[in-house]
Amino acid sequence: MKESHAVVSARGARRWQQGHPWIFRSDVVRPPAAPPGAVPVRDQQGRALGWALWSPASEISLRRIDADPEATIDAAWWHERLRRAFERRLPLADVADAYRLVHGEGDGLPSLVVDRFDRWLVVQFLSAGVESFREEIIAALHALSGAEGALARNDASVRAREGLERAVEPLWGDVPHEVAVSEHGVRFLAAPHTGQKTGAFLDQRENRVLAGSVARGRALDVFSYHGSFALHLARRADTVIAVDSSAQAIARAAENAVLNDLRNITLVEADAFEFLRAREQARDRYETIVLDPPAFAKNKASLEGAVRGYKEINLRAMRLLAPGGLLYTASCSYHLTKPRFLEMLQEAAADSGRRMVLRAFTGQPLDHPEVLTVPETGYLKGALLEAD
Repeated sequence: MKESHAVVSARGARRWQQGHPWIFRSDVVRPPAAPPGAVPVRDQQGRALGWALWSPASEISLRRIDADPEATIDAAWWHERLRRAFERRLPLADVADAYRLVHGEGDGLPSLVVDRFDRWLVVQFLSAGVESFREEIIAALHALSGAEGALARNDASVRAREGLERAVEPLWGDVPHEVAVSEHGVRFLAAPHTGQKTGAFLDQRENRVLAGSVARGRALDVFSYHGSFALHLARRADTVIAVDSSAQAIARAAENAVLNDLRNITLVEADAFEFLRAREQARDRYETIVLDPPAFAKNKASLEGAVRGYKEINLRAMRLLAPGGLLYTASCSYHLTKPRFLEMLQEAAADSGRRMVLRAFTGQPLDHPEVLTVPETGYLKGALLEAD
């Protein structure tokens, strides 16, 4: 007779004991005779280990959601776990109306992402296991958030690896295609239906504030996308040049500048590497520079090439700094670890011929919790550097 529980290897059980929620297919000794959903898990000695989300088609077969074997994974369970995640974000409501309400594994809710954009939510169900609880999750979100509408951005490629369809679809209400949101007094337009991630980059919010607080003189925002850093820089700097290779992104950045009545931002459509190279050859100088590139390292195999790219842009930015100038530089590549990121900056500083002082090292904000035993929850790192 087939069992409805999963049996995992000693290695899989040890992974849970060490605080990581994922168990891979290779460590599932006996899969449950059950469709995607929540299943009890035992080790090979028959000891109950708790409950996990079961995804039969995924390489990540089991994602632990509760260590209590006696737990009941029902609507009340989802409501309580989501309530706790929402409660963690309460301080953010005083400074912003766009932030992440649920950060997947970071909130003990594996493969579930929920972002708030003013009066609307954008949700991602990123595994077959969590997809099976769609109705319970939607009911809890509706009750807890008071949102006027919610949208499922289920177009992420990871869903294909889970055997799930990819689509963008309404969950309730009518979510606008454009939403004007605010963070620390700066307004910008989010695009819930079509924008990057779930409509905007929310994880750099506090780092944008940091960069804006020290901005002065001539400022440069490279890989500016919709100009989120540039908007903060422009409140203190004399002038800001915002550079991005996408004409569409530049157009949105122009709208955001108008939204904030900022007239000291110049928008440049250009390849970032070519732009920095040309500015260095022209011996330009800037008092403030921000580098916020996309993830150069998409996987482990691409890491060394990515490090060369990160080093090049940072080396050129360091050479472009005026004496006493400040550089805020970041990486959102999970595969580029914090130590390797700092090592890359050290190498760039040595080659630049400049004495660079580390003023601050930054990570993720309150709404993107990084769990120490789950490295995948932490990907964003940044450094504020001062040139001699």
